[in-house]
Amino acid sequence: MATSILSHAFPTTCTTFRRPVSAVNIHHNPPLLLQPLQRHRKKNHIKWAIKLSLVEQSTQKSSFDLQQLVAFLYDDLPHLFDDKGIDKSAYDERVFFRDPITKHDDLSGYLFNIALLKTIFRPQFQLHWVKPTGPYEITTRWTMVMKFMLLPWKPELVFTGTSVMGVNPENGKFCSHVDFWDSLKKNDYFSFEGLLEVLKQLRIYKTPDLESPKYQILKRTANYEVRQYDPFVVVETNGDKLSGNTGFNDVAGYIFGKNSTTEKIPMTTPVFTQAIDVDLSKVSIQIVLPSDKETKSLPNPNQETVSLRKVEGGIAAVIKFSGKPMEDIVREKEKILRSNIIKDGLKPQPGCLLARYNDPGRTWSFIMRNEVLIWLDDFSLD
Repeated sequence: MATSILSHAFPTTCTTFRRPVSAVNIHHNPPLLLQPLQRHRKKNHIKWAIKLSLVEQSTQKSSFDLQQLVAFLYDDLPHLFDDKGIDKSAYDERVFFRDPITKHDDLSGYLFNIALLKTIFRPQFQLHWVKPTGPYEITTRWTMVMKFMLLPWKPELVFTGTSVMGVNPENGKFCSHVDFWDSLKKNDYFSFEGLLEVLKQLRIYKTPDLESPKYQILKRTANYEVRQYDPFVVVETNGDKLSGNTGFNDVAGYIFGKNSTTEKIPMTTPVFTQAIDVDLSKVSIQIVLPSDKETKSLPNPNQETVSLRKVEGGIAAVIKFSGKPMEDIVREKEKILRSNIIKDGLKPQPGCLLARYNDPGRTWSFIMRNEVLIWLDDFSLD
């Protein structure tokens, strides 16, 4: 989708209509003309009709360089929610913004939306890439992790997707910004699917205030997250089943001082059980060690059955669930996750991990945070 050259009969504004594609020939695709948005009323509902028609390539030379705008966004968008903020001079006064549940038609509304999100949700914004996808169009891919500060348990909301940003060829300023969430089938405003996506992320999960393996969320679909994990070190021993606790006292004993130097090591979360075979029968139980620990500097375990291992990290698909992680439930979650991964064209490795974040003796089951992880062979963030 491209932005349009508008006649002087209409306000200077533009928008976008379709999902971006990963590669567009910008030399052979003609720009699109956005006809005025017309409001229609039908059965007491307000709908906005966006009509697009192809027009011939303009012979008028643009006064802006699309690659310079790409470089500008790489520098500017990381400041979307920090104290510096974005450079509002780069945006048209009539900039059109739309995501599945929010809509604004001018710069003041656009900036108000950013300020509101910053105040209520404290977003962490990660920009993955920026690329031109049309003569007057730039697409960005991002991850946004937010905490809803108005609720006592401060739930974490995760959204990933793309933004298609139209450029006004008359002044080189951004005149539209349309978001597409990866977790939705239909991104049109107003999306009840989008509203439900927000509401379901408000549920209570209790995550202990302990160090966890570091990861970045690359993509969040309707069914799972794709994460990129940094390397981490575990102390492990043999277990009996994914939901079992056999071997936990041995690995816990290591961090509590049962090692060659009697060093006590801070507790982390989660506790992993990992199956490395297709049948999920060969299981180990693991405790993640603090990120400042390296295998060569750690004391040796006192027990021969306990060992240290560096996990190189990588890309994993993850599904989250609450309640007591009984064996049949864990296996069903693994089956669902693997099926969705394959359906989406990804390549899962054999086996899986169960991550248990909570002490079952001190946590109500309905707020327990559990996750099933499956490592992926490769993943491209298009």
